[in-house]
Amino acid sequence: MAEFGGLPAFDFPADDPEFSGKLPEADSVAWRIGVDTYETEKTWAEAFEQFLEAVDSTAVRALIVGSWAEIYETGPEEIFDALIAAKDRLPAMRALFVGDVVGEQCEISWIHQGEATLLLDAFPELTEFGVRGGEELRFPAVRHERLRKLTVETGGMPAEVVRGIAASDLPALTHLDLWLGTAEYGGDADIDDLAPILAGTRLPSLKHLGLRNSEIQDDICAALASAPVVVRLEVLDVSMGVLTDDGVAALLTGQPLSHLTFLDLHHNYLSDAMRTRLAEALEPAGVRLDMDPGDAESDEDEDDGTVWRFVAVGE
Repeated sequence: MAEFGGLPAFDFPADDPEFSGKLPEADSVAWRIGVDTYETEKTWAEAFEQFLEAVDSTAVRALIVGSWAEIYETGPEEIFDALIAAKDRLPAMRALFVGDVVGEQCEISWIHQGEATLLLDAFPELTEFGVRGGEELRFPAVRHERLRKLTVETGGMPAEVVRGIAASDLPALTHLDLWLGTAEYGGDADIDDLAPILAGTRLPSLKHLGLRNSEIQDDICAALASAPVVVRLEVLDVSMGVLTDDGVAALLTGQPLSHLTFLDLHHNYLSDAMRTRLAEALEPAGVRLDMDPGDAESDEDEDDGTVWRFVAVGE
């Protein structure tokens, strides 16, 4: 992540004993705290305590949890405990992301997570929260008065997690971004699990909805065609998944989309004819479109008459 919470990301030099530079002001960056996955004698909690002693923690506005030791085998419970224990030392923190881990450190579907809502309960002033990784992720229904942006990135989001998010009361939420993934990596949610989100009853402020990186992207688009939440949106993101002409045709024959400012469909399996149809239908109304197929078409494979298509982020 290059930025988070509206601030540039800065790596706290926890594993660099040679660091002698001047640290930025506590409120000027999103602090990323991480340790080497397998080549460190320092735990994440120890690095975090070092951070708390080195900066004015009362002014910290955004915090990014990077990699932790033995991440392939270990969940973030120690991290959750350390953050919750330090909540009174972080009164200004408004943005928190757990799991800013890249593939070289751990594949997304192998990142062990925990009960993410413990952090929402501990930090009632958060306005932005994000988590990456679906293994053992839990998200029981929660009420949070101030949260405006929620991002959950997985290669496979368990249906129980989707149902927990959908049942949550988030009256201030304007931005919801869910990477649903594939069944191969635990993504077993269906349209019924998404129904409360599509109805928008607990999300009265929602303006940006991302339901993406899904192998049921066409079904999602078909449901969105009549979903009450759509009329309130400014941005609709159905990118990164297995989106074909069938899904886009359903969108175009459903409720009007001309009120949107942006419709994101990048990484898709659309025909040229459907891209043209979509542009002709929405661009005259001022809707900005991203129809870039990216590497989707090059990943398409056919075997014995069966066509295999893939989400952008799986394992």
